[in-house]
Amino acid sequence: MKSKLILIAAGGTGGHIYPALAIAQAIQRLEPSVRVEFVGTPHGLENQLVSREGFKLHHVEIGRLNRNVRFGERLKTFLRLPLALVQSALLVMRLRPHAVLGVGGFVTGPVLLAAALLGRKCLLWEPNAHAGLANRWLAPFMRECLVVFDEAAKGLRAKKITQVGMPIRSKIEEISRTTQTREASEKLHVLVFGGSQGARAINDVVVEAMCSGQVNFAEVEVVHQTGPNDFARIIQRYRDASVPVSAHEYLHDMEKRYAWADLIIARAGTGTVSEISAVGKAAILVPLPSAADNHQQKNAEALVSKGAAIMVLQRDFSTKELSRLIASFSKDRSQLTRLGDAAKKFYQPSADVTIARKLLEANS
Repeated sequence: MKSKLILIAAGGTGGHIYPALAIAQAIQRLEPSVRVEFVGTPHGLENQLVSREGFKLHHVEIGRLNRNVRFGERLKTFLRLPLALVQSALLVMRLRPHAVLGVGGFVTGPVLLAAALLGRKCLLWEPNAHAGLANRWLAPFMRECLVVFDEAAKGLRAKKITQVGMPIRSKIEEISRTTQTREASEKLHVLVFGGSQGARAINDVVVEAMCSGQVNFAEVEVVHQTGPNDFARIIQRYRDASVPVSAHEYLHDMEKRYAWADLIIARAGTGTVSEISAVGKAAILVPLPSAADNHQQKNAEALVSKGAAIMVLQRDFSTKELSRLIASFSKDRSQLTRLGDAAKKFYQPSADVTIARKLLEANS
């Protein structure tokens, strides 16, 4: 007799895949006998990350339908939807999963729709403050929709909606349970990053601000993750200007960096926003303007509305504005505590375990 199987549809970016892996690992901690398998596309980041964590990955061919995608690609995806739905249905019939969870990415649509039509227990997790296109379409077919932000519920016509938070890395959750206190006389620690690939718009403004002479390095210490594409150029600029910025292509010890930081400058993807909230840090968020459905700006706005972050739109993110903000935080450290404490209120601990239990308790 085969053990119980839970199927997770996840693909595209780390913002979808890392939370899915956290949920899968929580399932196995709670019920080691339960099998967890993934569905993704042949070309997404899931092909690197899922197998590395020891989970089996199935493939369904599907493209993108968002408005920020070229018309030709959207048309091709639309015409191939019936094939993707058939592939998904055959997969669900063969695997007969106990429950199916969709966490976002192009593959979520056909897999969850096929599973729902075949009578399987289906749950959908929406990570952003503004529900994505596929999740808005799927919500009426789901037994339950799980959200990170209250704002997402407005766009989901679902039978049941539950706020569960964002599953984050366990090492970062550990930071949330400790308090880091430093003397006000110490330097202001500023951590800059734009995701694993970096963010050129952030990189360019930061390096100009650091090299302009407008930042007082007697009072400020900066760590800058550039991503691989800009690293050589940025580190050379810092060397040429003889400024003491610690530049890195990638940071593999983010839990230590979060603990070190007083102020974070970053994009506003859900994973980043959730980790900042978990560690209770002040942040300047610069949303990616081309993000699908402008969801990064809506994520940032959700925090800003509660006094939990500062948002600067990319068009307004300048050397002058960044230098002004850093100087303001350096002079008045009480802002750090105020923003960090407000951000902490968005954090819901052990979201991975909460979602895992919902899947394990579900009746198919």
